[in-house]
Amino acid sequence: MSKIIKIETFRVPPRWLFVRVETEDGIVGWGEGTLEGHTEAIEGAFEDLKERFIGWDSNKIEEIWQKAYRQRFYRGGPVLMSALSGLDIALWDIKGKRLGVPIYELLGGKIRDRVQVYGWIGGDKPSNVQSAAQDRKNQGFTAVKMNATESIGWIDSASKLDDTVERIRLVRETGIDAGIDFHGRLHKGMAKQLVKKLEKYEPLFIEEPLLPENYDQFKQLYATTTIPIATGERLYTRWDVKPYLEAGSIDIIQPDIAHSGGITETKKIALLAEAYDVAVAPHCPLGPIALAASFHIDLTSINFSIQEMSLGMHYNKLASGGKFDLLSYVNDPESFDVKNGYIEALNKPGLGIEVNEELIREVSKNEKAWRNPRFVGPDGCIREW
Repeated sequence: MSKIIKIETFRVPPRWLFVRVETEDGIVGWGEGTLEGHTEAIEGAFEDLKERFIGWDSNKIEEIWQKAYRQRFYRGGPVLMSALSGLDIALWDIKGKRLGVPIYELLGGKIRDRVQVYGWIGGDKPSNVQSAAQDRKNQGFTAVKMNATESIGWIDSASKLDDTVERIRLVRETGIDAGIDFHGRLHKGMAKQLVKKLEKYEPLFIEEPLLPENYDQFKQLYATTTIPIATGERLYTRWDVKPYLEAGSIDIIQPDIAHSGGITETKKIALLAEAYDVAVAPHCPLGPIALAASFHIDLTSINFSIQEMSLGMHYNKLASGGKFDLLSYVNDPESFDVKNGYIEALNKPGLGIEVNEELIREVSKNEKAWRNPRFVGPDGCIREW
């Protein structure tokens, strides 16, 4: 037995929440429970998790997960699952370190040696995408993701979609693949128009073409296009994912390991998706801890497709003035070197990265909670961000 003696959370710029778990034998594990725009709620959820699990055997990852999830009448949702994610990832890190093996060895062993990744271009109001795509190509990426549109009305002028089509054309001219993130900003009347316009440029995928609560409409859209459809960052458990798989309405599931119950639940989502011939491409516009945790899912899942990473992402630049980015909090940034579109497997024990605890403690002292942008139309009514 190795009891949990301390659970701490740290707000760090640009917008992340790191979790530190310490055991009585001196092993420290790191997790990430970032839920963008809901930092205080996650911190509150951790007060409950501390009360429940300090003193527990850190080896009992599955039992801790099940008790955290099931021993309450109201289950699931972004807040509980994101907090549970942070704790779960840290416990896997501890177990790997205790046994002296990477986490992927505890998940059955890796089935690939490296992970294909993509970076972001364009920002919330996409611009300069061709030069940004070329920059990513020069950095070693072979694929990128970009927002489809900025703010758009429920039903808007079809001409507003022409800029999106031109941007994907320009990016494809660089010889790089591109995923298009609709971000749930378009409602179905506009989404079906944009999907049709994009087809000739063969995007890698379209992400969240509709709001996730409208899963029945995903199937209708699915029938109209040959472009792979992806969703999942706002689905937090295998039960949330299940209706999409049963409906045959997606090609790629994108669980975010910092929201979807950590390594324990994300692995189960990947396995469930495999049974429906659906690829898994973990969502991760977050920090290095969530990215490292995602890698262990990627390395052990036969249906893995491609991994998101936040290196140089627009939110990192805006929220911290360019001071903090994906590699800021690791002592071994070379672990995330991109070569020919891939990053090599993380082979050190646990998560496989060395976290800079001194820096985390320092910058978290007065860090404010991040707030997401808010979109408003010309009539003053709110629009989807």
